[in-house]
Amino acid sequence: MGQAVKAEALERFGIALLEAAGTPPAYAREVAANLVFGNLRGVDSHGIRLLLYYLEHIRHGLILPAAGGEPLTEFGAICVYDAAFGLGAATSAECCAIANRLASTHGVGVVTARRANHFGAAAYWARKMADAGHIGIAFCNASTIVAPWQSKEAKYGTNPICMAVPGPYEDSFLLDMATTTVAANRIFKAFQNHEPEIPIGWAMDRDGRPTTDTKAAYEGLVAPLGGYKGTGLALMVEILTSVLAGGAMGSEIGGIRYTAKPLSVSHFFLAIDVRRFMPADEFEARMRRLLHEIRTATPAAGYDEVLVAGDPEIRMERERRERGIPFSDTDLQALREAAEALGIEPLQLENA
Repeated sequence: MGQAVKAEALERFGIALLEAAGTPPAYAREVAANLVFGNLRGVDSHGIRLLLYYLEHIRHGLILPAAGGEPLTEFGAICVYDAAFGLGAATSAECCAIANRLASTHGVGVVTARRANHFGAAAYWARKMADAGHIGIAFCNASTIVAPWQSKEAKYGTNPICMAVPGPYEDSFLLDMATTTVAANRIFKAFQNHEPEIPIGWAMDRDGRPTTDTKAAYEGLVAPLGGYKGTGLALMVEILTSVLAGGAMGSEIGGIRYTAKPLSVSHFFLAIDVRRFMPADEFEARMRRLLHEIRTATPAAGYDEVLVAGDPEIRMERERRERGIPFSDTDLQALREAAEALGIEPLQLENA
């Protein structure tokens, strides 16, 4: 049946959980805002439920909730940052601030971060740079759960690609996509919610055969996006993150769902100041023209409209801000148990 939760109540709950686990208030606010952003946009795989894994890593000493990280080197428009195993959203906020500062000074700002943790939805970080008047690009590598094209052995992660542009949030371009057919968390969420099947093309079993069986997919491999093209894009992200940052690669990376070792992923943030190319209002006008041309394209058979990256999520955010964010009974029970364990008030619910 499930229940709905208002975004504000969900964010307060997330902050309370994090503070009870020893997170400084400013970091707790950033992490909770990042996760609720995922829920609001309908990307529940990157929403508040991830906090349960963060808390488990904090308990095992794999995430250091008070660690803020620090720049290791800064030369011109480039910064290499040590995230020092802090909360991913806390250190990513610092990296975005550095990238924005460098872009305002040099026209571009590039920050790579190593020894980092899961940073939630990449769109949140690309948008932070876009809000400063910059094209924002954010990448990260991930746990090895994806096999290269023509292989059945996992060698790299879902390695998402994200880009946002300056302009009105509700009428802009915001691309956030895994280099796999879907984000791995969508398969994990289906498994946790006891859904028997997933769509064809999402995953492969342990032998590299396509499967729609959720359990086989959970125990198997996430399918690369577009075959060999997805593998190429994933390796591009791997180079710009772990290789360039001097971070962990391949089997050196941990996993958010187990506690044998730190996650230790790497991040990449690129901010480009559009005002070095043209006035900001001219750039926004050109973007409006481009997006209008795409959205007014004639729909193909079976479709009513043409959308651009970010449109579905904006619509979902409007709906969820009004009606609340829906949660399954399974997720609500898990959040209830986390609150009890940390001695905080339970999540405030509304009837779905």
